[in-house]
Amino acid sequence: MTALRFGLDISTSAAADADPVADARAAEDLGFDFVSASDHPSGTHPTYETWTMLTWIAAATSHVQVATRVLGVPYRSPAMVAKMAESLDRLSGGRLILGLGGGASDEEFRSYGLAVRPPREKVNALAEAVRVIRGLWTQPRLTYEGTHYRTDDAPLEPKPTRPIPIWLGTFGRRSLAITGELADGWIPSLDHAGGPDRIADLHRQVADAARAAGRNPADLTYACNLTVRVTDDGDSTPADIAGSIDAVTKQFADLAAIGFDAFNLMPVGDGRARQVELLATGVVPRTRQAVE
Repeated sequence: MTALRFGLDISTSAAADADPVADARAAEDLGFDFVSASDHPSGTHPTYETWTMLTWIAAATSHVQVATRVLGVPYRSPAMVAKMAESLDRLSGGRLILGLGGGASDEEFRSYGLAVRPPREKVNALAEAVRVIRGLWTQPRLTYEGTHYRTDDAPLEPKPTRPIPIWLGTFGRRSLAITGELADGWIPSLDHAGGPDRIADLHRQVADAARAAGRNPADLTYACNLTVRVTDDGDSTPADIAGSIDAVTKQFADLAAIGFDAFNLMPVGDGRARQVELLATGVVPRTRQAVE
């Protein structure tokens, strides 16, 4: 089995006491493989723009990977995302994971004056975005005629120095099929997927789609995004996975048995710093030992 990777959510909060760089440096020091941030630029709470924040984090760290979890495709032209991603990956020394999603936040898109696509069109646009980005990364010049996106004899230089991984946050039947066909990884949220029992079926759909496209399903990364709380005192804060270090370790091992080889952790409850430490020093090494 592929070695397990663990990532840590970095809040995009721009509150007075927020320090995303310090949080990312702490995650790097504790041995997390990547840090990630969600993409919700519209809202009443003060937040940083995701790409800008992750760029700042990459400049202030040395080896931890940075992941978009996930960029809402409607917010940015895919051709420009291709350019942005190449630059950030190059400047960071090959540390970018490009997470993309069709965009679930219709109210956010509407508030910013963007078109609100029906679900089927969101999936189609996501597939077109991946093809545009990959085409610009790999072809000398790209002409692409899609329903939602197009390029006209477009060059992009320099080309990436490595295949930048694209992970898709998808859940529906058609979007899972596109993930298996086109993506390097799949990053669903456990709660949106319907819990461990349901997510196993979705995992099979992605793997089946990869096989149908002539790909080896084992070449994809399967990353589960989830909230987690380590506690022995009956803390009632809701979380996807909760309990003692041993209990949380077992739940991670159960997800690994389904086929997940990466986990993006969003600690909840009081004392985030302590939660992060318990995860890094207790849960993560025990899960790796149990699985690998």
